[in-house]
Amino acid sequence: MKILRIENLSKIYKKSKVKVVALDKICFDVEEGEFISIIGPSGSGKSTLLHLIAGLEKPTEGKVYFYDKNIFDMEKKDLAMLRRQKIGVIYQFYNLISTLNVEENITLPIELDRKKVDQKRLDEIIKFLGIDNRRKHLPNELSGGQQQKVAIGRALMINPKIILADEPTGNLDSKSSKEIIDLLIKANKEYNQTIIMITHNLEIAKLSDRIIQIEDGKIL
Repeated sequence: MKILRIENLSKIYKKSKVKVVALDKICFDVEEGEFISIIGPSGSGKSTLLHLIAGLEKPTEGKVYFYDKNIFDMEKKDLAMLRRQKIGVIYQFYNLISTLNVEENITLPIELDRKKVDQKRLDEIIKFLGIDNRRKHLPNELSGGQQQKVAIGRALMINPKIILADEPTGNLDSKSSKEIIDLLIKANKEYNQTIIMITHNLEIAKLSDRIIQIEDGKIL
């Protein structure tokens, strides 16, 4: 079943009197359970595409269908709820809350939604991530790889329909990068988690099910 359908997605920024075409009529579908990598050089439009899929920006034209609903037709509160409950996002620089420990960072989306934390799922995710001995540690007491594992846990905690990962290994050494990619692959296989990952690393991209290459805002 298709979880996403991207139709003629374009984004044009105006700087003074100059138009910058970030995306130019992008089209592709994503099936449930797929692991897709989007690659391309800096400035190719990768991050803009991810922001549009997440509903964080509006396109100049085009549509993003989440199942059969165009997210840009949704009310603001409904779109915010969709992002909070159905879309997990992993950033390059982790975006953890410095005053919260590992458990609190992972369960933050649940707390913000004023729902009861499923302790069994939390325990399962922490074990899955291999950070059981770091539960009460603050982010500044963790390595970069461990912080990114917490970010993955935060995304998985809401049991999202899709995870959007923006250069999840871009700030890590090769050993930590491999651990993070292995975790994403494992999440894809064991949880049937749909993942769209942006990366500039072709070798990492080759580990996914499908590669979409973008250059100058167009799919090659």
